[in-house]
Amino acid sequence: MTVPNCDGTGGRAIWMDGRELARTMLAELAGQFAQLTTDTGTPVVLAIVQIGRDPAASSYVRAIVRCCDRVGVTPRLITLDSDTGPSALAETLHVLDDDSETAGIIIQYPLPELLARAVRAHMPPHKDVDGIHPLNAGLLALGDPSALVPATPLGGMALLHHYNVDLEGKHAVVIGRSPIVGRPMAQLLLQAHATVTICHSRTRGLDEITRSADILAVATGRPRMVTATMVKKGATVIDFGVNFVDGQMVGDVDTEPVAEIAARITPVPGGTGPMTNVMLMQNTLAAAIRQRPQD
Repeated sequence: MTVPNCDGTGGRAIWMDGRELARTMLAELAGQFAQLTTDTGTPVVLAIVQIGRDPAASSYVRAIVRCCDRVGVTPRLITLDSDTGPSALAETLHVLDDDSETAGIIIQYPLPELLARAVRAHMPPHKDVDGIHPLNAGLLALGDPSALVPATPLGGMALLHHYNVDLEGKHAVVIGRSPIVGRPMAQLLLQAHATVTICHSRTRGLDEITRSADILAVATGRPRMVTATMVKKGATVIDFGVNFVDGQMVGDVDTEPVAEIAARITPVPGGTGPMTNVMLMQNTLAAAIRQRPQD
């Protein structure tokens, strides 16, 4: 893949580099975690719960562990058998809730619906660093800043802010309505005073809607589904997609042609992906600070 000019000249989009921003933020977080550990005398622990040994999930767990190591968080990996039932998963969450050393908990998805319900019912919301508990989802919908928000859309918003994208009064279109990317991204854009439209697999006239978007956020899980003909000239495009085509990672946006139309675009890989674990660490810090014993 050819990287567009970083200054947006020559008719090419500005490349919204998640790797560069992630490095900067991780360095800042490392200092904050070090100070918190010094103040409390105890390390910050993040519990990572994985059910089964799916290779993709295991790869993501390793990435989280590496991120923990970079900022000084102690990862605690809990691997449950693939046949674990809802009651056993609930008990694991209760134990972690009672553990004062554990500041945050993240569950590896996807999960069968029965297990997902158990997570929603038994995840302690104050340790829910991936923002999946209904309480955190509700607080986000209310615009309450105390909400722990899913890390992936938080990373997308961090990139928008870093690249000084003006959101106020702009039309933002989100393609995708999942509770961990599309819906929270729409809520965050709304809180930034954008006018938001949510599209999905049953939306009619999708191309016409996306061509009206000043900001287009895509989280469909369909490789290269957004083409250049669907994008408004000068738009900012945030691609949350992670797909593999012939062994190559590609996004939900057909990046090269769209980069000729858009003003800014996130690459895949190297755009929103590196930001997800950074925001997970930021949520872990927020959760740890809130749980710190008060003098």
